[in-house]
Amino acid sequence: MNAMRTWAVARKEILHIRRDPRSLAMAIAIPMLLLLLFGYALTLDVDNVPMVVWDQSGSPASRTLLSHFTGSRYFSVRGPATSYHELERAIDTREALIALVIPADFAARVTNPTAPPVQIIVDGSDSNTATMAIGYANQAVQAYAQDLTIREIRRTTGRTVSVPLDVRPRVWFNTDMESKNYIIPGLIAVIMMVIAALLTSLTIAREWERGTMEQIISTPIKGQELIAGKLLPYFALGMLDVLLAVLMGQFLFHVPLRGNVPLLFGVAAIFLAGSLSLGMLISIATKNQLLASQLAMVLTFLPSFLLSGFMYAIANMPPAIQAVTYLVPSRYFVELLKGIYLKGVGLDVLGLDVVLLTVFGIAMAGLANVKFRKKLV
Repeated sequence: MNAMRTWAVARKEILHIRRDPRSLAMAIAIPMLLLLLFGYALTLDVDNVPMVVWDQSGSPASRTLLSHFTGSRYFSVRGPATSYHELERAIDTREALIALVIPADFAARVTNPTAPPVQIIVDGSDSNTATMAIGYANQAVQAYAQDLTIREIRRTTGRTVSVPLDVRPRVWFNTDMESKNYIIPGLIAVIMMVIAALLTSLTIAREWERGTMEQIISTPIKGQELIAGKLLPYFALGMLDVLLAVLMGQFLFHVPLRGNVPLLFGVAAIFLAGSLSLGMLISIATKNQLLASQLAMVLTFLPSFLLSGFMYAIANMPPAIQAVTYLVPSRYFVELLKGIYLKGVGLDVLGLDVVLLTVFGIAMAGLANVKFRKKLV
């Protein structure tokens, strides 16, 4: 492999990128724009769930129950209701997602052996948010019922009652359970996979469409020199994108980066090399820019978004789909980024993912070299 010939191809590609603002915009501006859009728009946090209350009791006991909701950051009481019709209208118009109905005899029955029914109505058209809202509402009601039980026993017996089981949950790595802390690292993996494959999917196909491939074939350059020379400029751009994404995650989204920074850029380099080689393989196979870009988008975006563990837990998928996820390189990069960002772990934990990512990169580069032929047909 001749370094001079490889550098000549790389220099030619650099000149092309400089003279084509669209390529430069696709390489730098689009990843940053996607990170901004997804970073701010995509959130799985359920805070300030709009809520309406039909308090038919109007007693101190019902107001105490209501205080467990108003004192929580998960609920935002939008106003009282006086009938089921008003509750239904509030949920239909999306003014409220959840409704609390307290019966008229709540105060009288709250200390009786037969507990009064408290109704919670939830808009199930958004099942994920509804499930989380029900969980938060149950916690608020259970906290009220526990306080009430302890006070009642203390009042009737005069004894101090202790809770039989004191549960103290502690969340590691993402203490506040903010979704942005694991969405941003996952987004970096998905965006870099798509952009890297798109960038190189146009390189060889462009030469074929413009008729310049014949001139390249007539030179003494070897296939691996051509591929390496075309990959180098986009590899540098990809690493610049990773640097910008990490800086945005650190200073714009305030995602904690607890792990080793050189390790982060090292695994990003391996991932980029594999993704760029995949794009190059698509470009060599199709020889058509439109078809190559469409194929690159289909083969990278959907698998990375749905099957990498970025949005949906792989453990919850059917066994057949779980087996398919092992073929998605973003799965390993997402796991690496989450481990480095949030857990601060190193190669002793993430070594297998690095090895599998390296195998993917070598396989894609090897296939691209095998597929490329210095022939006109």
